[in-house]
Amino acid sequence: MDQERIGKFIKELRKKNNLTQKELADKYNVTYQAVSKWENGKNLPDKSLIKQMSKDFNISIDDLFEGEYSKKNIKKKNIYLISLIIIIIVIILVAVLLVIHHNDNDSFVFKTLSANCSNFNISGSIAYNDSKSSIYISNVSYCGGDDNKEYKEIKCTLYENNNDSNKVIDTYNYDEDTKITLEDFLQEVSFTIDNYQKVCKSYTKDSLYLEIEAKEENDAITTYKIPLSLKSECK
Repeated sequence: MDQERIGKFIKELRKKNNLTQKELADKYNVTYQAVSKWENGKNLPDKSLIKQMSKDFNISIDDLFEGEYSKKNIKKKNIYLISLIIIIIVIILVAVLLVIHHNDNDSFVFKTLSANCSNFNISGSIAYNDSKSSIYISNVSYCGGDDNKEYKEIKCTLYENNNDSNKVIDTYNYDEDTKITLEDFLQEVSFTIDNYQKVCKSYTKDSLYLEIEAKEENDAITTYKIPLSLKSECK
């Protein structure tokens, strides 16, 4: 029995279910330190918890002890995932069509928003019409080297810069009890700003940017600034 492998699998299950270590600990009435030991392969849940986790996460006990999904379960999960993606795509398409056809004045145009910085990649867009715009940002990833530090707090803020004045549009914070790496934090970051009262053509070069502030245990702060740019100009 490979405890380290089982620990990594438990961590994978937790993240796939959008749970922090503390939330998983509360779910099974243990301390988050116990969860940390499970995930680091230093200890294992007792048999009763193994059975309950198997039931809660819809996996077999054998999968847990093997530290991976069986081929049968992978196939089943892939079918479920494909079905879910198709449903989500259909819902999004229906929503977009409703917005487009609701009113001629509300017809939106979409422009791709990207990181104007070689150290980061993002997926984003601006949807706009003659009176307003909406901003969507997701899938932020760091590609500027290794940053394996564990931070106690991380904040990602979306700013608009206008004539040397910085306006906060939205902020995503992580201040849980357990530490987190930059990579794990970025997997959770996304911004959805609807009905932003500024038309797309008003954005100037690099007027939008993300700023990430990561605080270590000793309160040292690492800051990353990510200018954002549109793939093509708004009209």
